Amino acid sequence: MSLGDLIDGVVASEKTLTVFNPVGDVTDRLAAHFSDRNISVTSACSPHGPSNYAVLSTDDTFHTAVAVDDLLDPPEQVEPGFERQQYAPVLDHLDETLFTSYDRDKMLAATREIEDRAWRVGAGHLYSGFQTGDNLRPQQTAYERLGDRGDLSVHAYVYPSERVPQADSFQLHLARTEEIRNSWFVVYDGNGINDYKCALVAEERPHEAEFTGFWTYDPSTVDYLVNYLQTTYASIESDGTGRRRPLPFPRHLA
Repeated sequence: MSLGDLIDGVVASEKTLTVFNPVGDVTDRLAAHFSDRNISVTSACSPHGPSNYAVLSTDDTFHTAVAVDDLLDPPEQVEPGFERQQYAPVLDHLDETLFTSYDRDKMLAATREIEDRAWRVGAGHLYSGFQTGDNLRPQQTAYERLGDRGDLSVHAYVYPSERVPQADSFQLHLARTEEIRNSWFVVYDGNGINDYKCALVAEERPHEAEFTGFWTYDPSTVDYLVNYLQTTYASIESDGTGRRRPLPFPRHLA
C-alpha cells in the first residue's frame, strides 16, 4: 500500500461530530473550526439532554462527548499544534487528521513541529520526503544539525534532479518514483516510544501548489510508514540496505 493509499484510507474514515440542542450559530462555528479536518459537523435535538454538547462518532461507534464551549475555547485557535496534551477531548480521537488545500507555508509549519519533537528527544529515526533536491537545499543546514543531534538518525528522500545536494550528517535517499516526486512526508519513530511517534503525509495536487494529506499520532500507522519507507526505498540507489518484510496495512484505515 502506497502513501496515497494511506491518505485515501484517512479520507474514507471520516468521523461525525453531532451538536445536540445547539444554541445560536455554534454548529456553523464548529464546522468552520474543523474545516480542514476529516470530520463532518451536524446538529440534532434531544428533549432529554442539555444544550450545546457534542458527540463524536464513526457510523454507529461512539467515541466521546464534550461541551461545545470546550471545543471553541479559544475560538480563534483553528489549527492545533502537534502536542497531544494541547488537544480538547474530541481531538484525542482524531488519530489521523485530514487536511486539504495546505500551501507550502502551512506544510513547513507542520513539518517543523515534528522535527522539533525529534530534536527534543534526540534519538530514534526521522524520515523526511522533500520531493526534489531544490526543496531540500534551503533546509539542508537544519537537517545537518538534526543529523548531528545525539543519537538521532535522519533520512531524507528526494527525486534526483540536476541539483542534488550533498549530505554529511544525514542519509540522502535518491528515488526515481512519482511517489517521491509528488509526496511530502515527515515521519518520526519516537525512538520506539509510542507516545512520541508522529507523522505527516501529503500529496501535492496536480498543477497546484497545494497539498492534501494527514497527520497522525497512531503508533501502528507510524510503524507502517517507517516500514514502508525502509522496504520500498531500500534499493542500491537509496541506501543499499536489504529489504524488510512489510507490515500489514493499518486495520483502522483498511
